Amino acid sequence: MSNAALDQSGVWRYRELLGFVDTNQQRAVTLREGNTPLLAAPEAARYGGLDALVFKHQGFNPTGSFKDNGMTCGATQGLRLGMKRVACVSTGNTSASMAAYASSAGMTPIIFLPHGNISYGKLAQALEYGALTLQVEANFDQILALVRVLAEKTGIYLLNSVNPFRIEGQKTIMVEMLDQRDWRVPDWVVVPGGNLGNISAFGKGFRELMSMGFIDKLPRFAVVQAEKSAPFYDYFHRRGEFAAVTEPETLATAIRIGDPVSWPKAIQVIDESNGVVEKVAEQEIADAKAVIGKCGIGCEPASAATLAGIKKLTAAGVIAADADVVAVLTGNVLKDPDYIYKYHTGQLKTPAGAPIRATFGNHPVVAPNDAERIAEILERHAR
Repeated sequence: MSNAALDQSGVWRYRELLGFVDTNQQRAVTLREGNTPLLAAPEAARYGGLDALVFKHQGFNPTGSFKDNGMTCGATQGLRLGMKRVACVSTGNTSASMAAYASSAGMTPIIFLPHGNISYGKLAQALEYGALTLQVEANFDQILALVRVLAEKTGIYLLNSVNPFRIEGQKTIMVEMLDQRDWRVPDWVVVPGGNLGNISAFGKGFRELMSMGFIDKLPRFAVVQAEKSAPFYDYFHRRGEFAAVTEPETLATAIRIGDPVSWPKAIQVIDESNGVVEKVAEQEIADAKAVIGKCGIGCEPASAATLAGIKKLTAAGVIAADADVVAVLTGNVLKDPDYIYKYHTGQLKTPAGAPIRATFGNHPVVAPNDAERIAEILERHAR
């Protein structure tokens, strides 16, 4: 082998040519995830009662959500185990990510989702990436219980957040965030709460970094849930036995989960960081999302629960106005475009059918084919 070949491919390629490596099974499954930005958002900070606020935006990942950070690890492990079929239960982001990573690795992605309870922007991704998609007439939690049984019977590799390799990948979001901040630990990290895999992973990442001496303290964590899908909020305030929400409801489909499997890990993170759990209404999520948009930063509805929660927590004096806060935006603005259009045109309604006010609505204007009339409209709408 020439020196040029060694320089280009490195030791791994050298071992491969000697026959020591099964290239397909040993390679990392990656779509170049990570390196997502920290975005300052002054208008969102003012809305949330803060002097400053920074968003760690996971919507910049290949399939548009934080799921990619975990899926690269989960899919890689599936490949190394020789799995041919991988599966997940998903209300959207997980299915899109899993389908892309499984297909890129040559495995068959199988997706189970609640019939009629998914963002079509996310479902479209899964279909495009070639997933076998089964719409089951049950909610997320019921389907996950079903699929865990199926996985044992059929040998399908499950890639929901119960998969430990998913957690290992997702914790790198916080490592990356700290590196971007020159290893300065923020006062608060705020995340939306659905199945609670993210908060579990983030806490694990911080614990490990502290044990290795990279940091000398933990941030306080705040988990924000949707009001009608808030079992973790209820448990945090009542303790005792964890009680699932049997029929969770929210338009923020990514966090419409009533029986989160990672709640024991999540409460450990909250307790050891002196953290809090908050819940917010549909109106609060919708308005917060519009405010984030006015910053030039788009996100999916579940992401906006962070800002809605921050607003409540600063008003209650839990988070100080001058606190150093990083909020995680979990998904891209185009994950749920119907939600955006309906909000800005005054058509958005809660799952129960109550109207949601377009507090920060930006209704499109119908204009005639007349230059003078259009000039008048532009003058009226001048900032």
